[in-house]
Amino acid sequence: IPGYGNSPSVEMAVAAQGWRTFLEHVFQELDMQRPVLVSPSMSGRFSLPFLLAHGDQLAGFVPIAPVGTKDYTAEQYRGVQTPTLILYGDRDTGLAPQALQNLQHLPEHRVAVLPGAGHACYLDKPEAFHQALLGFLRQLK
Repeated sequence: IPGYGNSPSVEMAVAAQGWRTFLEHVFQELDMQRPVLVSPSMSGRFSLPFLLAHGDQLAGFVPIAPVGTKDYTAEQYRGVQTPTLILYGDRDTGLAPQALQNLQHLPEHRVAVLPGAGHACYLDKPEAFHQALLGFLRQLK
């Protein structure tokens, strides 16, 4: 029941459903079949509800220090079988450690840390970011 125990508030549950529905519509309108969802920072509010509800519709998931990872339980994450690349810069001492702590419960994950990069690691170290991303994409089915 939303708002009780460790569950998110009713407002948060309603918002998460809306964010998830938004992504469902985007994928439907673009006629995307099993896309890889890349999710930096604030986009975690959209991507995490979608991942938990429809992770089987994704070929892969690439969270880059997303917000909102603490809103879900380890058990919820363990139920997701989507191949995941947890990617972040080692100079991101804010969101990255918290995201890693929560997302490491995803059973099909691996981690890529970009040395010398901050929160926007894709801007700080674009070549290393693209190498990590392309390596992950190549190993997907």
